[in-house]
Amino acid sequence: MRLIVGLGNPGPEYADTYHNVGFRVVDILAGRFGVRVNIACGPALISNRIGSEDAVLVQPQTFMNLSGSVLPKLFERFEASAGDVITVYDDIALPLGKLRIRQKGSAGGHNGVKSLISSSGSDEFLRVRVGILPERPVESLHDFVLSRVAKRDRDLMERAEAAAADAVEALLKEGPEKAMATFNRLDLRESKEE
Repeated sequence: MRLIVGLGNPGPEYADTYHNVGFRVVDILAGRFGVRVNIACGPALISNRIGSEDAVLVQPQTFMNLSGSVLPKLFERFEASAGDVITVYDDIALPLGKLRIRQKGSAGGHNGVKSLISSSGSDEFLRVRVGILPERPVESLHDFVLSRVAKRDRDLMERAEAAAADAVEALLKEGPEKAMATFNRLDLRESKEE
């Protein structure tokens, strides 16, 4: 069973922040597959199985820094391991409009990913990193990621989130190599003027 874990902070005050990209991508996937992410499983909400895929959608209901605490209960319920996880999250190291799919690696300073690695004991899980760094200077990264998505960034952010949902579907259907070949070179900034 694939566990598609969107990272974010629970609560309406965080819903529209840059840091909640993972939650919004899971919401997009839930809409596409006609499921709800409303079943309690430990400190997470999950969906029923999505479509014909052997996968469920997951939104941790902990704060970002404790995201990994949802994994033990999920691993137990679905007889899964770190290799079954696809996580989607914001990445301040990537420009807004870019995605990166990776099969393993460090947390890159992202506390939610650090928590997943710590809890699972492995860094070998798929990641869909969604760039959030705008082209303008950002004073405090901490304040920026927890701020609401600016109006001028909203269109590009929405397109990036839709592309990230496409990337998750590609990972499920085609595997990592093909998905990486398609999405790692995607730059949505190039088409924003059209």
